[in-house]
Amino acid sequence: MRSQAQRLRKTVEVNKFTPTFWLQSPLHWSLVFGLTSLLVSCSANDLPFASNSLNSRYTEEQPALSGNGRFLAFVSNRNGNQQLLVYDLEEQRFIQTPGLNRRETTSESPSLSYTGRYIAYLTSDQGRPVVALYDRATQQSQILTPIYRAWVRNPHISPDGRYVVFETANRGQWDIEVLDRGPSIELDIPNGATVAPQ
Repeated sequence: MRSQAQRLRKTVEVNKFTPTFWLQSPLHWSLVFGLTSLLVSCSANDLPFASNSLNSRYTEEQPALSGNGRFLAFVSNRNGNQQLLVYDLEEQRFIQTPGLNRRETTSESPSLSYTGRYIAYLTSDQGRPVVALYDRATQQSQILTPIYRAWVRNPHISPDGRYVVFETANRGQWDIEVLDRGPSIELDIPNGATVAPQ
């Protein structure tokens, strides 16, 4: 008799965890509502994806900040291909850069001058990497290393925009090159700043 009562008690305990019992349990419904609210609060619609959002659902990498801290350049594939984007942190919007990104080429490793007027970056020309410079004032891009037949990488521009440094494998090893754009260029300096003669 006692063993039959014990078996009946065990059967009742086991039945507590059957689906029918679980669905009728207040604990079940509180978990369901909690998880549902958590999933709703983390839904994909809440992720920043608008055209003026800094981050998106896609890869954003290689950030570079202008010297005055206002502009941010980075590489993104949010539009289906890799491109270099410039974001105004103060106004929280993207800056139009016509002529910077070309079809069937990649742009990477950006570096910005003081106010972000000049952007040095790595791109490809006839299948090989080259250092290029984009001028936001003229909205034009030019290749700075057309004569380098060796690989180049990691370009950086000085805050005033005159000098560009990069690595080159011209001698069979990675060396550093300094390119002087010349004294006649318009320097990227804060308004009212004086420049010492070079």
